[in-house]
Amino acid sequence: MSKKSTPIPGLSFSWKRALGITKLKRNIAQATGIPTTKAGVERKIGNIIMKTLFGK
Repeated sequence: MSKKSTPIPGLSFSWKRALGITKLKRNIAQATGIPTTKAGVERKIGNIIMKTLFGK
């Protein structure tokens, strides 16, 4: 049985969004071109390796 965070469907609270952490991470990622998620970093590194090995 899953625990619901709020009794209203579709309504949730994120302390990271409330403090602005999500926006800050997004702005840093856009400015530097480096993703802040694990999957994004792995994808970027994989693309760099593939381009190095096989060219464009």
